[in-house]
Amino acid sequence: MTTPTPRPDIVALLCSSDFIRLSNTDIWTHRDGRPFSREEQARVLGATRAEREEVRMQHTRYRNYLQEAVDAPETLQRFLAPFMQQLTEKNLGNAVELMSKDEYTEFERLLGLVAEPVRPFTANTF
Repeated sequence: MTTPTPRPDIVALLCSSDFIRLSNTDIWTHRDGRPFSREEQARVLGATRAEREEVRMQHTRYRNYLQEAVDAPETLQRFLAPFMQQLTEKNLGNAVELMSKDEYTEFERLLGLVAEPVRPFTANTF
């Protein structure tokens, strides 16, 4: 028996939900406060196990990304320390010249995490 493929539109609806039902209507709401339409509500209530698991995995990846973004400044500093120790004239340009291709790729990744604003959780992205 094959595992059903999660439908991206259902995953997006589940990711959009704050999982709080309006007390007087029993309707779910989006994270921005809008209530789900009847059609949206029916679709999320019919979500498969695979779709719920996909949302869980995406959310886990997002939490990992957030932690990595929070830790990035310190991680970048630790990453650069060995290069800076080798230099007489300590500047970033000189440190970059000492890096291998793989090290430079990691440097760019860390620098991106430090420089870019944190992305919001978005379905089918993480």
